[in-house]
Amino acid sequence: MEQAVWLPVVFAILMGVSMFAYVILDGYDLGVGILMGRCEDSDRDVMIASIGPFWDANETWLVLGVGLLLVAFPAAHGIILTALYLPVALMLCGLILRGVSFDFRAKAQDSHKRLWDRLFIGGSLLATLCQGYMLAQYIVGFEGGLSSIVFGLVAGLCMVAGYCLVGGAWLIMKTEGDLQRRAVRWTRVALWGTAGGMALVSLITPLVSERIFGKWFTMPEFLYLLPIPVLSAVVVLGLDRILRRLPMPQDKYAWVPFAGSAALYVFGFLGLAYSFFPYVVPERLTIWQAASAPESLLIILVGALFVLPFIIGYTLYAYRVFWGKVRELRYY
Repeated sequence: MEQAVWLPVVFAILMGVSMFAYVILDGYDLGVGILMGRCEDSDRDVMIASIGPFWDANETWLVLGVGLLLVAFPAAHGIILTALYLPVALMLCGLILRGVSFDFRAKAQDSHKRLWDRLFIGGSLLATLCQGYMLAQYIVGFEGGLSSIVFGLVAGLCMVAGYCLVGGAWLIMKTEGDLQRRAVRWTRVALWGTAGGMALVSLITPLVSERIFGKWFTMPEFLYLLPIPVLSAVVVLGLDRILRRLPMPQDKYAWVPFAGSAALYVFGFLGLAYSFFPYVVPERLTIWQAASAPESLLIILVGALFVLPFIIGYTLYAYRVFWGKVRELRYY
């Protein structure tokens, strides 16, 4: 097989995996940041401690995904970032605000600490809303108009629910006592908001493209793809059932909500990937049309394969070192 054929596919997979890893990993700490708005100061310290060793490294996956889009699919990068210029700028403002607030809350006087907490919450919420809006605009092909804007705003709220789902599930694993019990309640509410958002996206996506509609609703593809929505529904119902029983003695099954949330995201990601492949810009540019020259892609691939093991390695090491229940927040 020629390099011009398989190299764009490889980079599409690497970019997709990077963005998926970002959604799960940075998704839970964005969710924790949003959920801080429902807590008192003492609980906020515990919640910050639960994400402290991880949150900055989690954003590495976003940098990797966008970087791969730039170097591997420069034509698509120009179209996508131009169409999403404002929400991308606002998202970056939210992420910057989170980083500044995370550090300043540790050094601020007690009278100012609450202000930095609110800015951390606001930055988390702003970044999440923008990501949901951008996903919606990508789905509708950057068409513009009132209907796409409304869909983007609704998708932003659904993304908030999705991140609160993984954020609440993370807190169930990492905390104890009253905060853990409240995290269970938050996760149950967010679960159904997430399920509603996934159902909305599943409904809208085939309607905006005859090609996508045909990929899902013709035989025998329909039968082959039926397990994705069926398994998604099973996961939602299973999570709701287990959440009704948590917390259990000895913290039994505390890991299940996070694992189930990740599984739900996997099914959603597979559905979107199948719908849009091979287009990197919906209905406008395929991965082959947008790709860099094969010689450039080969060089970039060598670099990516060198960098990826380091990213994966230090991520796994950090989670191994800081695994277990969160303890008192301390700054050194």
